Amino acid sequence: MTDQGRTGPAWRARIVAVLRRRESAYLVVGGINTLVGLLAFAAFERLLGDTIGYLGALVLAYAVGIAVGFTLQRRFVFRVRGGVWLDLVRFVGVQLSALALNAALLGAFVELLHLPVLPAQVLALALTVVASYFGHLHFSFRRPAGAAGPGSERGPAGGDDDR
Repeated sequence: MTDQGRTGPAWRARIVAVLRRRESAYLVVGGINTLVGLLAFAAFERLLGDTIGYLGALVLAYAVGIAVGFTLQRRFVFRVRGGVWLDLVRFVGVQLSALALNAALLGAFVELLHLPVLPAQVLALALTVVASYFGHLHFSFRRPAGAAGPGSERGPAGGDDDR
């Protein structure tokens, strides 16, 4: 039997290696969470927009995104253990900061640049995602050096080796 037959195709190993990197995992999980958030925003804006406005729809969509994002990021991106309640409080803090940034950008794009609401949200969200990555890396899932097991001293939220 060849090595490829025993371990799988080489391309699969490369994909797995790329996805094990925190930045790549953040992009995949963030993409999923962004899609969920955008769908929630579109649904809330369409169903309740006349009542709560686009900023109200944004707040409701963020609530959905916080639940999904915390679970996925904690498990698949930062891979931390213990301290779930502290992580959740920190995560919500970062997300509320991201919400404030997102709301400011969305309002500016809609009111000042006269962009349609959904494209404005896509643009605002793209800018907000970058800022929130660093907040989660350095605050939400931060562990003291050595506290998260082998390799944890290699990065703010544990090293890539603790996967």
